[in-house]
Amino acid sequence: MDEIARYNKERWEALANANVQFSRPFTNLTPEEALKTVDPMGVFASLGWQPACKDVLCLASGGGQQSAAFSMLGSRVTVFDLSEAQLARDQQAADHYGFNIRTIQGDMRNLEALEASSFDLVWHAFSINFIPDAQPVFDEVCRVLRPGGLYRIEWTNPLQFCMSETDWTGEGYLLRLPYRQGTESPYQVWDIEHEDGRVEKIQGPREFNHTLSTVINGLVKRGFVLLGLWEALMPDENAEPGSWDHFLSFTPPWLTIWAVWRPDFMQALSGAVGS
Repeated sequence: MDEIARYNKERWEALANANVQFSRPFTNLTPEEALKTVDPMGVFASLGWQPACKDVLCLASGGGQQSAAFSMLGSRVTVFDLSEAQLARDQQAADHYGFNIRTIQGDMRNLEALEASSFDLVWHAFSINFIPDAQPVFDEVCRVLRPGGLYRIEWTNPLQFCMSETDWTGEGYLLRLPYRQGTESPYQVWDIEHEDGRVEKIQGPREFNHTLSTVINGLVKRGFVLLGLWEALMPDENAEPGSWDHFLSFTPPWLTIWAVWRPDFMQALSGAVGS
């Protein structure tokens, strides 16, 4: 575990102890809500893919949310996360429902604790921005996925990295940083809103930008066939300028890709090009 992982592990322990939104187990799910939690885009239905009896890896996805949803849908679930506190939330949710899950603590860049070709789906939570280089993760995902397996990844829209509603100029939102792969965010303080309305400031993990070409080309060259890219659009152009809702009408904060791993397709393509 390197210095970045050690630091971010410490920060996620603090965030989990502060009951950050992503550390609140889903304990009142219905099957319909569970499906919407892990597949709001309807990818499973479009492919005719059923989560039941599938081996699912919730990667860097602790907190007791996606693991509970997949378990409710009948999947065999493994959760891999940097934070023991986050993994404890997954076990809490599993105990609540009576589900059996496997939890493993570790760095997403090293999945040696997991067997090769052991998963039908890797559901990667918003976390790739917490490391400076995504490529080792993509290599590990390929190793643990079965051919034909699905990979879902979400990350910060690199075109608005480090922008926020406070960057309103009166005419638009200010771009603060150059568009570069691996740029580190200078802003690491999270505002944690509690149920009683209190806002607590917690030092967050280190975050790094990953450009569109880095993510998309990194997947394609490893044999992933992209099924689609979705933006998190929540526009409200009538909202107060400088508010979060108004900001989201200008730029989606997150992007999501679903892909299927087809190493055979890439090998065939390479052979055709070579001939």
